[in-house]
Amino acid sequence: MSAARARVRRRISVDLGERSYQVSLGPGILPSLGRAVVRATGASHAVILTVPGVGRRYAAATGRSLREAGMKVHRLQVPDGDATKNLDQIAELYGELVRFGADRKSVLVALGGGMVGDLTGFLAATYLRGISFVQVPTTLLAMVDSSIGGKVGVNLPQGKNLVGAFHQPRAVWADTELLRSLPRRERSAGFAEVIKAAAIWDEKLFARLEREAQALMDLEPGPLISVIARACEIKAEVVRRDERESGLRMLLNFGHTVGHAVETLSGYASILHGEAVAMGMVYAARRSESLGLCPVGSAERLEALCERFELPTEVPDFDRRAYLDVLRVDKKIQSSRIQYIVLRGIGSAEARPLRAGEIMPGKRG
Repeated sequence: MSAARARVRRRISVDLGERSYQVSLGPGILPSLGRAVVRATGASHAVILTVPGVGRRYAAATGRSLREAGMKVHRLQVPDGDATKNLDQIAELYGELVRFGADRKSVLVALGGGMVGDLTGFLAATYLRGISFVQVPTTLLAMVDSSIGGKVGVNLPQGKNLVGAFHQPRAVWADTELLRSLPRRERSAGFAEVIKAAAIWDEKLFARLEREAQALMDLEPGPLISVIARACEIKAEVVRRDERESGLRMLLNFGHTVGHAVETLSGYASILHGEAVAMGMVYAARRSESLGLCPVGSAERLEALCERFELPTEVPDFDRRAYLDVLRVDKKIQSSRIQYIVLRGIGSAEARPLRAGEIMPGKRG
């Protein structure tokens, strides 16, 4: 790694006692992955799980790094798209792990975006009652959000992430050079999670996003790495204080309740996760204003920032009854009420127990 690249490399600690790990972030760090995996896990056998597009670009380099560190390496590939996150796919992957001779000293390497990380993490959490896994996020969304915190799971036909576990990775290895291969639309979708972190936690970060939107969309290294690192720090701090989502960590679901409903109703096909989150955040901010919970103008400011990052802000016009049916099986429901995350102002949020009809009142469709 060049001296210039070494200077911009960042490490963020996720402090969880014996389950603690580091997020390593910077340009050109993928070749160092193998040594980091061995240090973190002590494993001698690695199984890479990826999707075709990512595999073509990065699986060879990933495998080479792991082999150079002395590991035996196998590779698994699954179809891209959130529809792949299902129990049938997990059952197939269990069989492949048995065929490869994976044991409790093996490590799974999630090479890809949020879907790959969720699927690999759930596989690791449940195979042989739990084996190690490492996150190698290749999308911005995964780098700043889904790779950190240990929430892993799969979808059911009735809703998103209804089957899952808490299983922390042993390390997160985020090479920011990989973001340059992302289509612009996926780049935008990733920034939705950065905006979310700022909206619920850090007004200064929100203002910085407003000032530097163009530089960030252009992936200028200085602003990009600094902003990604700050978003990772926020996620790490929330997870440290509430690993199992008993209270504070619920704030990270801002925009996700309606966003997940949008994804479910669209069949996980036409709308990216980050796009759905952006729609859900703006919807939640408007709802927060209408309930008198945050200053008027907050939703407009959030909407404007999402638009600066080329994100959609209006939820699709599905029938209201369809939305309500999905909301009623939301995994955050308690005593028929959803812990809905509302905005109290830019940089502040809270959970409010609301019925599905209170989240989406009136007529729709």
